[in-house]
Amino acid sequence: MATWHYADANKQQFQVDDSQLAAAVQQGAITQQTPVWTAGMPNWQAAGQALGHLFQGAPPPMPAGGPPPMTGGGMAPFPMKSHEVDYEIFGDDMQIVEVELDPGETVIAEAGAMNYLEQDITFETKMGDGSQPNEGLMGKLLAVGKRALTGESIFMTHFSHRGGSGKRRVAFAAPYPGKIMAMNLAEIGGEVTCQKDSFLCAAFGTQVTIAFNKRLGAGFFGGEGFILQKLKGDGMAFIHAGGTVVERQLNGETLRVDTGCLVAFSPGITYDIQRAGNLKSMFFGGEGLFLATLSGHGRVWLQSLPFSRMADRILAHAPSAGGRSVGEGSVLGGIGRLIDGN
Repeated sequence: MATWHYADANKQQFQVDDSQLAAAVQQGAITQQTPVWTAGMPNWQAAGQALGHLFQGAPPPMPAGGPPPMTGGGMAPFPMKSHEVDYEIFGDDMQIVEVELDPGETVIAEAGAMNYLEQDITFETKMGDGSQPNEGLMGKLLAVGKRALTGESIFMTHFSHRGGSGKRRVAFAAPYPGKIMAMNLAEIGGEVTCQKDSFLCAAFGTQVTIAFNKRLGAGFFGGEGFILQKLKGDGMAFIHAGGTVVERQLNGETLRVDTGCLVAFSPGITYDIQRAGNLKSMFFGGEGLFLATLSGHGRVWLQSLPFSRMADRILAHAPSAGGRSVGEGSVLGGIGRLIDGN
């Protein structure tokens, strides 16, 4: 069954399958002027042309091939706004992503994320992601203010290949055990919403901003609060999650997850919270008071070990915080630590 992508007047993208197309047309979500695309089409087309049978008769022939992403208004091909970088991820639980830059290419990263870099690569700390170089002073201050709200540094580091020829590499390390997720934003609707501390690095041209959660319940009890991070663009972006990462594709279903285990979701996914069962389950079930509810059409990424949960376990078992030493293999216990200086 084919999946169809369509965009509204604000260029927000959604997904439906073949069986849902007629209902989307009847409800007015897809009109004859709505841009649509599915696998096998060379480019975005107006729904009246690509899906003419739903409006007035037989469908037109569908050309073969793979389309470029829709990254601007209209339905003609658009050049990439983000730099096109290559990459390789090393490691298992403490991973490193190595980004390969051609001369003139740039990658942006959170301050302090860099692990190593090769010759000809220079770096400069700037306010903002540089995706809108022509914005005025007020625009830059507003962008900085948004980053401050997420708890991130107001500065980002730009790494650029300033050499004359050849490829050069710069690497960025994960901040804690988990997985680095490579996301091609052009393939997931041009944007992804993620937890506010998950961004690691991205190709220059990617806009790193915030998304306010409009639902009060999700804001107060949804784990990530009112503020989530949003990455927009058409290039590669890299985010980090704790433990093992699971990707789920939702096609109209509803998925309930622990509020701390949600990493990111693509356009077309609605995020809200629900009470975790009855009062007995909420207070004695050990699963928290609320669960995150995800529904719609799109992709969802989940993590098995949120950093906050790992930190709580470490602090709970730290001797300095009143934790107990268990299974350390010595009958001396605390006396042994006093002797060896620990």
